[in-house]
Amino acid sequence: MNLAFTSPLYPCTGKRDIHKVTPFSSIFTTTRRLYMRNMVPRVVSIATPVVQAYNYELENKKHELLRSTQETQRGLLTTADQRSSIEEALVNIEAYNMGEPIDLVKLDGTWRLQYTSAPDVLILLEAAARLPFFQVGQIFQKFECRNQSNRGVIRNVVRWSIPTLLEEQEGATLLVSAKFNIVSKRNIYLWFQEITVQDIIISEELQALITPAILPRSFISLQILQFLRSFKAQIPVRDPGRQSVGGLYYLSYLDDNMLLGRAVGGGGVFVFTRAQPLY
Repeated sequence: MNLAFTSPLYPCTGKRDIHKVTPFSSIFTTTRRLYMRNMVPRVVSIATPVVQAYNYELENKKHELLRSTQETQRGLLTTADQRSSIEEALVNIEAYNMGEPIDLVKLDGTWRLQYTSAPDVLILLEAAARLPFFQVGQIFQKFECRNQSNRGVIRNVVRWSIPTLLEEQEGATLLVSAKFNIVSKRNIYLWFQEITVQDIIISEELQALITPAILPRSFISLQILQFLRSFKAQIPVRDPGRQSVGGLYYLSYLDDNMLLGRAVGGGGVFVFTRAQPLY
């Protein structure tokens, strides 16, 4: 008796031919195709909502962190409750990629400071708040490391000004440059190189004083203006032993639009968001 049956591997022919056995390789290939056709869409349909929920939760936590820092003037004015809320929000975000190695391609670029508890930055903000002749504008960290494997350059950029003499908020630039090496998955070690004052932009009032509008600009006045605009003072950073000053910096979180860092040894925390290139 011939038992006819139908399957993707053995089509129904009305009788069974024992001499024509489908090779095992063909059976494997056919089975794999059926599995991929039937199962993959189901896996994707299950995974996508999970990924979306993960991303939504993460973005909410990042928004909560930025919201909690909003009224602190970049960390200058914080209460104990605010500091506690900010630290909690930081830890919640840091848990998302803790232990992952630093991605230098993502790190490369310009980051704008939103909040810090670092004393060396807060002293600048405090001076600007107390001294009427000193202003601090935007503060950035600029990483140059895209084509590197374990090292790069970091530049701390502070825009500052002296009212009536220099342009508001961005009359001059203080640049602190350092080289860095990756020493573990999330830690980089900095060797500070030099401090530079550059990009002097004098105010319209000072320009009018140097070159009165009712008189033609003389060669001397033009030379003064050119000197001020191109002025650049560089100071090497060394300790008493003539060695470069260094420090350990823990990059606790990094994605396409947020960077969180901690200066190891009680140097404070930093919250940055992605910014447009400076140069």
